[in-house]
Amino acid sequence: MTPEQAALVERLRTLLASERVVRETSMFGVRSFMVNEKLVVSAMKSGGLLVRVDAARHDELLGRPGAVQAEMGTGRTMGPGWIEIAADVIWDDQQLASWVGVAMEYNRALTGANT
Repeated sequence: MTPEQAALVERLRTLLASERVVRETSMFGVRSFMVNEKLVVSAMKSGGLLVRVDAARHDELLGRPGAVQAEMGTGRTMGPGWIEIAADVIWDDQQLASWVGVAMEYNRALTGANT
């Protein structure tokens, strides 16, 4: 794990600590956080963040600073609802919390969770 990724993982643990069912797992060389058995966010090796969001908000969210269409390998987009956020944007705690919040909104909609 890179130092940037390790630092982001610790920050994500803190932000997700109040969620009832959180599981960390390694996927595709990144550290991923599942809430209610659905992927919420992943800490990328670069220190960037992969977020799973509502596909209906995809274009709107791509307009935010540092947000780009997520790719799984060069030129292979992950499709609507998968966005990568640049590391330099989320080193601001408010920005990181905002993106985790957007991902958790979608997670709650998928799982019917209230918390």
